[in-house]
Amino acid sequence: MLSLLLQLTPGPVLLPPRGPHVCEPLMAARLDLRRPDLRGHTVLVLHAHPDDESIFTGITLRRLADAGARTVLVVATAGELGESRVPLRVGETIPERRIAELERSAELLGVSRLVLLGRRDSGLPGWASASHARALAVADPVRLARTVAEIADDESAGTLVHDDEHGIYGHPDHRATHRIGATAAVLVGAAGYRMTVDREHLHVSARDRHLVHGAARSAQVAFGRVTAEISLAVGGSARELACKRAAITAHESQVDPDAVPVDGFADAYGYEWYRRTGAPGVLDALGNAHLLAGACSHASTSGALVGT
Repeated sequence: MLSLLLQLTPGPVLLPPRGPHVCEPLMAARLDLRRPDLRGHTVLVLHAHPDDESIFTGITLRRLADAGARTVLVVATAGELGESRVPLRVGETIPERRIAELERSAELLGVSRLVLLGRRDSGLPGWASASHARALAVADPVRLARTVAEIADDESAGTLVHDDEHGIYGHPDHRATHRIGATAAVLVGAAGYRMTVDREHLHVSARDRHLVHGAARSAQVAFGRVTAEISLAVGGSARELACKRAAITAHESQVDPDAVPVDGFADAYGYEWYRRTGAPGVLDALGNAHLLAGACSHASTSGALVGT
């Protein structure tokens, strides 16, 4: 029924979170992290597919929630073209399974509000599915940006997080959410954070052990940014890393838990990377664990905030 709703509903579908959840630490903490008071601030995070939120912004979402910020997670598609690695229930569809997994992940990450934009997964670069009439890749980015901007305005979100212009690893849907998110941030005057990964860091610390490595191979494209291009890295404590891993593995249909083992998880997933546009926003208040933080003119660890 939900998959049919996604096909027929032109506007966003609202899914309320199911309540708080406490994650137990699985590993030793990497960083001594402060917790700012972010009550009264709202952050909108835009992603292309279910599971992107946990892989690329899981620590960030959990830390924002723990600091008192309201987090609004907007997901553009239901990941219809992701084949399930586990048997579906009788009568269950892949979109229904993936949305149920997304709801669980959002709960683990403390998301305040979950919104589905109802577009269709476009598939990997070069796939004919990208030309489907409802595919995110061919959707009008300005129209969707207005929808996202309306959500941000309604929530008084002063910070908007979305993919960078490379789409992290060149996926058509990630490139689309960059266009949508960047335009929405301008429309509402929000501080913009463009998510990416530091490929040099991953090459040294977690070579071929991050899910983005396999995704980039499947798409036959490069991924991420070099260290010098990144202005902000958000790190996590033992509890936040445990929550992130639990959120990733909540996407059971897509991610084998053995692909994200506890041993070495912090090396591959202990940081989340951003390029900021505009004035400092809420993410800067979480502190900057980036290797070149002291040399980045745009980095800020002072906790000064703009907007709400």
